[in-house]
Parts: sequence; C-alpha cells; structure tokens
Amino acid sequence: MFTRRTVLAGTAAAAALTTLPALPALQTARAAGRAAAAAPVAYRWRNAVIGGTGFISGVLFHPAVRGLAYARTDIGGAYRWDDRAARWTPLTDHLGWDDWNLLGVEAMAVDPAHPDRLYLALGTYTQSWAGNGAVLRSEDRGNTWTRTDLTVKLGANEDGRGAGERLLVDPRDSDTLWLGTRHDGLLKSTDRGATWAAVGAFPPAPSATGQGVTLLVAAGRTVYVGWGDADGTTANLFRTADGSTWQQVPGQPAGTAAKVPIRAAYDKHTRELYVTYANAPGPNGQSDGSVHKLATTTCKWTEVTPAKPGGTTGDGSTDSFGYGGVAVDACRPGTVVVSTNNRWAAVDTLYRTTDGGRTWTSLKDTAVLDVSETPYLKWGEAKPKFGWWIQALAVDPYDSRNVVYGTGATLYGTRDLRNWAPRIRGLEETAVRHLISPPVGKAHLISANGDIGVMYHESLTASPSRGMAANPVFGTATGLAQAAARPAYVVRTGWGDHGNGAYSNDGGRTWAPFAAQPALGKDAPGPIAVNADGGVLLWVFVHWDGTKYPAHRSADNGATWSEVPSFPKGATPVADPADPTRFYAYDTDTGTLFASTDSGRTFTARATGLPSGDSQFELVAAPGRSGDLWLSVKWNGLYRSTDGGVSFTKVDSCSAAYTLGFGKAAEGADYPALYLVGATETITAVHRSDDGAKSWVRINDDAHQWGWTGETIAGDPRVYGRVYLGTNGRGIQYGDPV
Repeated sequence: MFTRRTVLAGTAAAAALTTLPALPALQTARAAGRAAAAAPVAYRWRNAVIGGTGFISGVLFHPAVRGLAYARTDIGGAYRWDDRAARWTPLTDHLGWDDWNLLGVEAMAVDPAHPDRLYLALGTYTQSWAGNGAVLRSEDRGNTWTRTDLTVKLGANEDGRGAGERLLVDPRDSDTLWLGTRHDGLLKSTDRGATWAAVGAFPPAPSATGQGVTLLVAAGRTVYVGWGDADGTTANLFRTADGSTWQQVPGQPAGTAAKVPIRAAYDKHTRELYVTYANAPGPNGQSDGSVHKLATTTCKWTEVTPAKPGGTTGDGSTDSFGYGGVAVDACRPGTVVVSTNNRWAAVDTLYRTTDGGRTWTSLKDTAVLDVSETPYLKWGEAKPKFGWWIQALAVDPYDSRNVVYGTGATLYGTRDLRNWAPRIRGLEETAVRHLISPPVGKAHLISANGDIGVMYHESLTASPSRGMAANPVFGTATGLAQAAARPAYVVRTGWGDHGNGAYSNDGGRTWAPFAAQPALGKDAPGPIAVNADGGVLLWVFVHWDGTKYPAHRSADNGATWSEVPSFPKGATPVADPADPTRFYAYDTDTGTLFASTDSGRTFTARATGLPSGDSQFELVAAPGRSGDLWLSVKWNGLYRSTDGGVSFTKVDSCSAAYTLGFGKAAEGADYPALYLVGATETITAVHRSDDGAKSWVRINDDAHQWGWTGETIAGDPRVYGRVYLGTNGRGIQYGDPV
C-alpha cells in the first residue's frame, strides 16, 4: 500500500516533461540547440504580507512542550508556531510542481513521548485526476522530512476537511500510527509511518464516496474512531483497547447515528470524551448538530449541547448550524470549549463551560476583536465577524486563557478570553489570480486573489492598510488590468454582491463601480483588458462551469457596453502597451491569434496553427513595445511574435511555459527582464532571462517551490531582479537577488 522515498525539505524530484514539436505552420527558431540552464542565482524569498486569507482546517498545541503548536490548511501546507518570534514557520514549501496535490494537509499528529516528532498526512483531492496521498514524518519538528507515498488518496480540500484529526500516534506504542481515510478505511503503521497496511478488522466497510474516517482520538490507552458514513441506524463511533479488536461504542445517543462525528477531545481528569456532531461534514452545508460527552469508564452518554440549532434570530431568520471544534482545558477539569459551524444567521461562536457542560458561556458575546494587523477581515463592513467555518480550535495545555480558533480566513487568538486578534503572522494561504507591478506610484504591487478580491500593497511587509478593495467588495477577483500609458487608471472584475466591475483613477487606491455592466457580469464575470490610454475596456465572460460568452466593449468607462461578435468566446484580451488601437486574443480552441486594430470593435484572425486544446496558456505583451507578443502554452513551450501576431517563432530555450512576466532590464540590457514559471531542462521552476529568452537562470531553489505556481508572475519595473509570484495556497511570494 506504499512506496518509500526519503527526502529532505530542500530536495525535490525532477519533473520529467515532454517537449512537443512545433507545428509546421510555425516559424522555427534556428538555434544551434537548446540553451543550457545556467547555475541557479541566489534569491531571498518572502511572502508579501496579507495574513491568512484561507481556511485553517486544524490547529494543535503539543501536549508536552510549552509554546509549541502546529497548524494545517486545506491547500496551503502546514506550519509550526515559533513562540519566541510570535509567528508561523511554513514546513512544506519544499514540495514542488509535481507534488502540488500534497499542499493540502488532511491531518497531523504529534507524539507526546517524543516532542520532536511530527507527522503529516498530505493529499488535497480524491478525484481520479489527483495523485495519491503521502505521509511525511520528521524527527526535528518539521525542519527535515522522510516521505512515504501512499496508494490511496486523501482529500484535504474536500467536504469534511475541518474534521479530525485523522492521524494519531497510538497511546500505547510510539511506533504505531493510525491513519483514517475517506474511501479506503483505516490504515495502520507499526514502523512510525514508514509502511502502511489496511486494518481488516475495522468494522465499517469503505465506500468509494462519503467521508469514511472523520476523527481519531486517544482516551487514555484506548483509541476512538469516528465514522462519517453512518446510514442513520448504525453506530458511527468505534474503539479499540488493544489495537487489534474493535467494537461499536455502546449506547450512542439517539439521533447521532444520522449525524457525522466532527471532532473529539478527551478530558483526562474526568475521563470524559467530548464529541461534536453535525448533519453534514462541513464546513458548508451543516444545519443541525449537537455535543455529547461519554464517561469512558461507564459508557454513560450525556448530551451537553450549548444551544440547539433551529430557532429563529431577531430578524426572523432560521438559526441553523452544526457543531465543529472541541478542545479541553488540560489544566482545569471539566473546562471545555466548542464551536458552532456554518451559523450564518446569528454568526458562529465559541461556547465555554467550566462545569462539564452543565452551563455554557458564549465567548462571542464579550469579545473585542482587533483586526488592525489584517484590515481585510472587515470585508468592507464597519467591524469584523467573530468567525465562520470554525472547526479548528485549541486550548493551550499550559495556559487556560490562551485559546485559538480558525476561520475561513484567519486564526484568532486570545490571552484573556475577551480580547481577540489574528494570530497569523507568517501564515499566508492566498490563491493568487493576477499580479500587476505598477511603473509609478506608492504601490509596487496590486494583486487579484481568490476569496479576498483585490489588494493594494503600499508595503510588502504589512497587510494592505486599506484592506480589500471596496466600492464594490469582491469575493474572488477574475480580472485586473492597468492602462500602460496612463498607469493611474486600473480596472478590476470579480464576484461581488453589489456589482462585478470597478475602476480606479489613482492607481488602485480607491475605486468606483462601473455605471453599468452587461447582464452576464453577475453570473460569469471573467477577465478584463484596458487599452494603452485607458479609453477602451474589453470584458470577457466565462461561467464557473466553463461556458464561454462573447466579449463586451465600453468606450465610456463602463457606462455603456456593446457585444463584440468577432472576439473569440472565452479568450483573454490583451492590450497593446504602445498602440491604443490594438488588442489581441489567443483562441486556444482553434490555436489562432486574433487581433484588433480599431480599438476592439472588430477582431480578425492572424497566426493559425498554434497549439490548441491546452487548458493552460497565457498571452502577454512586452512593455513599451507595439506588437511584441509572448505566448506560453504549458507543455508546448514558449512562442514569440514581433509583428503583432501575424507570425510566431518557437523559443527554443525552454520546453514548458506556464506563466511569463516582465521586469526592469538588467544594467546595459536593451530588453526587459523576463520571468518564467516553466522548464528550461527538466525541472519546472522559476527562471529569469536578461537577454530576451536566449538563456535562463533558475531563481528559486529546492526549499522554495510552493507546489503549483503556474497562474501569474510579474517582475518589478522599478527594481531590477525583483519578481512577484502567485501561488495556489501559499500567497504572494516575492524574490530579490542576494
């Protein structure tokens, strides 16, 4: 059930890429041979600070080491808390392009008897197109790793990702580990995670769908397992006292067989196991739930639900929700904290009891939230929410008043049970869609992102002081563009409740919505382009299900729009940076470059026979030049046109190209620096070229790979060598030569 491979955090496997031949219709570069990649150039890589922005799916204090904690995320890897520096250290940035599916952390475990040991179960998706999961094990708190590849899939970004933990060190034997899977039952290792085998004696039958094992927890020397596929009549909690024989936990409360056990925590002082339940695995879709405790010595169950779902709020809305996180206070018997989850009407809360669940207090009711360090958490409102998607929850075993909980965007912490603030420094989980580095102005970076819209980065070392771009606020941004000859003019598009397009006349600091928008903007907002002088907009519409629609044009700053029938449906428009009458678009369905010379009114085909059918492509225009186009087409490589798309030449210096950007030229160079995510030999990496793509140097290293990085890259036009890189779950990385 495994293959075995040993790696260090700074070592990556080479990704074998196939170079597809250029099509006959293309001009072929007459290079003497592919240029050899030069030795890597030393770079310092850091996050452009936003702070969190994604779902914190698990947080865990070490029970035997004061100040040591770990966090896991659904798509952005795992982190270790540095108590002295009060920040998180990323532990999985070494995972490279081929291992993108391992940036989702399904579960984590520590060994109370061996404080330096840490285990991670990795795997983001269980679909057929995703790779199998893996287990990483460390003897030095995640500084270096040994890896075992599994033959089963894990689903850290699927329903149920906030449940758990699904990984556990056996309380009787540090060499034995348990791993719960979604579709392949319960696995066991007797050699500290080096090899794994299915537990045939575990009663529930695995299913190709559903949740499978949702949690593993030790209560004394007994291991309890939650099962998420109960049919409403059978038990969903099992236990073993010897590691070999299993039984249903008797007397399970009425109604819980129809629910999913989400999380569990054991109070060693009272010998009681607390379990949270919901009618769906979450974090979405829960509308009912409860909390129960089990006296493990007598098997007596007691319901201790703080508040019953299903009532009404002050405005008449139905107060539906489930229960998620649960944590016991190791210092105070009978003191427990639980969280509601998916409680949108009344907003999620934490409930705390000091008497074993007889009475509860809502910590939200007295909470004072300070989000000055991450202002985006106000989401365009006057004050932030206490939380949503609260399933990660922990109480410091050495400090009863040190409580942390995760939300869909951050990790809040308190030291006094009243004042709360994001405890998120160093943890960046943004999925980045588009990056612009303006040639002038206060901001060196503007970003378009998943979930948090557009950010204006006046500083790279602090979360944007203006928070999410407002008027209107977007959830996920789908487009971002700047007028090349009028950089104060910027436009953006995305998913918003009060409009889907906006413009700025001050370089992205402040915004106003378009006066009107096509009807398609509400349900299918796609990318947008603005011509060089800011006088013409082209907005493309693509539904989330992939349906493509015609582009629309505006010549009056979004007051009126007209359809452009000749524009290839779904293509991304690109403005010529020097000639305001020119736009370009690459139709990947037919492998055709289209161009407009009448300010976007009509488009005609130019080069044909380009690679088609590839889902990953990008067309970009070199700054300050008219008709200088670069086309990156995934495994087909990189192509260039210097005649406005009439013809293209295949660039022979790289075999794969995913995203391309430009930055300030090197001293003495007559062409902007090029930045590429792609392969010049065999490894997919981040590269820079100072000679117009004749040769490349790798600028990231094996310790800084961040999984999938093929969405967007941008060089800084004012700082030579600086590059901004968008990741899919590790935020915006920026690098400077050292």
